Amino acid sequence: MKKIITIGEILVEIMAVESGHGFTAPIQLVGPFASGAPAIFIDQAAKLGQPCGIVSAVGKDDFGTLNVERLRRDGVDVSAIGIHPTAATGSAFVRYRPDGNRDFIYNIRHSACSAIGLTSEAERLIDGADHLHIMGSALFFDGIVTAIFEATSRIKAKGGTVSFDPNIRKEMLELPGMREALAHALENTDLFMPSGQEIFLFTKSTDEKAAVADLLDRGIKAVVVKRGAQGASYFDRSGEAFAPAFKVEEVDPTGAGDSFGAAFVTCWLRGMEPRKALIVANAIGARAVSVKGPMEGTSTMGEIEAFLNEHGVPA
Repeated sequence: MKKIITIGEILVEIMAVESGHGFTAPIQLVGPFASGAPAIFIDQAAKLGQPCGIVSAVGKDDFGTLNVERLRRDGVDVSAIGIHPTAATGSAFVRYRPDGNRDFIYNIRHSACSAIGLTSEAERLIDGADHLHIMGSALFFDGIVTAIFEATSRIKAKGGTVSFDPNIRKEMLELPGMREALAHALENTDLFMPSGQEIFLFTKSTDEKAAVADLLDRGIKAVVVKRGAQGASYFDRSGEAFAPAFKVEEVDPTGAGDSFGAAFVTCWLRGMEPRKALIVANAIGARAVSVKGPMEGTSTMGEIEAFLNEHGVPA
């Protein structure tokens, strides 16, 4: 099977037990949970039995150990995760507001994540990979951007493929070099995976159908639009497909889109028919939101087959 890699942040997430507005007073917290969008993505790919690895960095601390051991246990190649001797592992404190929006306090830029780059271990992992998954959230350090550019070049040169999930908040677009890094990622993308309105980030079109056509005209092979509770759609030059979301009780949506992305990329690389791949990815996203903790809801294929059977959908 093809080996998937990704490059980006690993962190822990510590969550408020009750909803509210910010962290201006003592409150009850739960965690730490293994997290980081690229880490969630690659953990889910590993849980599906796909060869995979991540280029990242953590601190020489319990938070780093928690993450690395979790990824290793689930089958991720962790050989290119650097251990920084002095900087702490990245962290995020999260609180849900009553309306469902979230407040975050991040320590990423000044954490061990700042050491992510093109190390010798990273080069070995890249040279053994067939597919690169790029996440927009990771494009905020020069070292990460350089490593992603190099990985893109090497993997595409040997006939490999690239998927790209923008996964970015509007305020990040104005970070130095961010737009250029995003444009480079899109230029080399085979599978583009925006969430909702992100499909309009790279086109002047205001209509989804026109935006998809524009993206396909640029040489992108396929576009998957993640719609959350409204399901997901797939588009390529031969047609399109749609699969509705599964109705479940939402406990924590963090990481669901990353898990969905890993599931679809894995199925796509295995040659699965698009609508079936959407169904599997939707099921994985549904299980992910049903559990507290961003990586706690990642699923094996056996768990997904059981989930689909419970919902009357042939596996």
